[in-house]
Amino acid sequence: MSIRLRFTLLYNAILALTLAVFGLSLYSIQAGTTLEALKKDLIRSSETVGNVVLQATINSTSTDNTHQPGAIPPPIPFQTFSNNPSFQSLPEREIVRVLDAEGNLVASPFGRSQDALPLGATGLKVLQGQSDWWENDTVQGQAMLIYSRPITVNGKIAYILQVARSLDERDRSLRSLATILVLASLLTILVAFGIGWLLSEITLSPIKRLTETAHAIGKERDFARRVSYNGPQDEVGRLATTFNSMLAHLQDAYQQVAHSLEAQRNFVADVSHELRTPLTTLRGNLGLLHHEPPIPADEQADILADLVDESDRLIRLVNDLLVLARADAGRNLVKQPLAILPVLEETCRQACLLDPGRRIQLDGPEELAILGDHDTLKQVLLIALDNALKHSTGDICVSAVRTGEQVEIRVRDSGEGIPPEKLEHIFDRFYRGGEGNDGRGFGLGLSIAKSLVEGQGDTIKIDSEPGKGTVVILSFAGLLP
Repeated sequence: MSIRLRFTLLYNAILALTLAVFGLSLYSIQAGTTLEALKKDLIRSSETVGNVVLQATINSTSTDNTHQPGAIPPPIPFQTFSNNPSFQSLPEREIVRVLDAEGNLVASPFGRSQDALPLGATGLKVLQGQSDWWENDTVQGQAMLIYSRPITVNGKIAYILQVARSLDERDRSLRSLATILVLASLLTILVAFGIGWLLSEITLSPIKRLTETAHAIGKERDFARRVSYNGPQDEVGRLATTFNSMLAHLQDAYQQVAHSLEAQRNFVADVSHELRTPLTTLRGNLGLLHHEPPIPADEQADILADLVDESDRLIRLVNDLLVLARADAGRNLVKQPLAILPVLEETCRQACLLDPGRRIQLDGPEELAILGDHDTLKQVLLIALDNALKHSTGDICVSAVRTGEQVEIRVRDSGEGIPPEKLEHIFDRFYRGGEGNDGRGFGLGLSIAKSLVEGQGDTIKIDSEPGKGTVVILSFAGLLP
């Protein structure tokens, strides 16, 4: 079952329940109201004619010479009361009976004993206790509401007055009302179903577009595609916005994966190229050593020296690749409070051994400390100093300073600088920007430094201007002294 159909059925179920409660309430109120109106009419009629009936009955009995004292008087026709204004105003739909204290018929419209209205023993007992009595019964095939009340004289019951009205008209009205309510409710539910079906289609159309877009994206892998939604920012609007945001993240992730795959392919190609040269040299020199007749001894010594150099070069390349692989793998580094100055002094002292004729100036306060790894910081500093020694001829300045919550370490040289078009590739693997490279490097040093620094959550950048030198800037989270 579709969500559109479920929504429509839910709306109509709620509407049907509401209409049922409303219809039952209206029917109950109408039934109670009409019944109360009938009772009020009967009470009003009984109060109007009660005294008149009593007086007329007494007068009729006193003029009847044939009436035996103590005997039950015969029914008196209502024509006897026809000239009385109270009887003339009596509604024709009401039936009036006069009974004596024992429940025997005294007066009826036609003076017939069979005209008596029903009165049970319980009702008679209640009336004899001088209380009113209501009763529903069927008289000559018609449902009747019968109101009986005692008429007292000097505190004693003289007569019982019964006033009745047919309930057929009220029942017909209630049946008509019930029929109208049922038909109107069914018609309303039918119309509401159609309207709800159309409205749910309009409301759920963005979700339908979401589904179609997701299907198309999964089929075509077009993560640049977005869901078009111009409605209000309700639940559906927020869903569309969230879906588009998710697509943007997926697009970025997809592009990153594609870039990583491209970088991996380039990396493999570069490694293959770097390995091919020393391996080819090794293979050629080994071939010369196996030459028949053997080559002269001095040439063999030169070949062996070349083999050692190329083997050392391979070892350095493999070591650099292992360091880079560990950095890319994000190996967990133990970050702990680390004083800056001792590491800088140790690193500068070791760097001076690479070029004893060069001077490295160190400037930094003793109280500076960062949260980092000793070996990682030292390796990054050695890479920066090694590059500065290779690509400059003057003094090198190493400084450390606090900037807000960060501690910056700067390695500055006074070399020729790096042009902007080369500076943007300076951290690429196997990239060698210098024209006069001596061939000993592989272009992996700055890539390793960047991976190590960023692996700790810190940053590294290079500022350079042709003719004014280069500065490597390392930023670490500082610790308060």
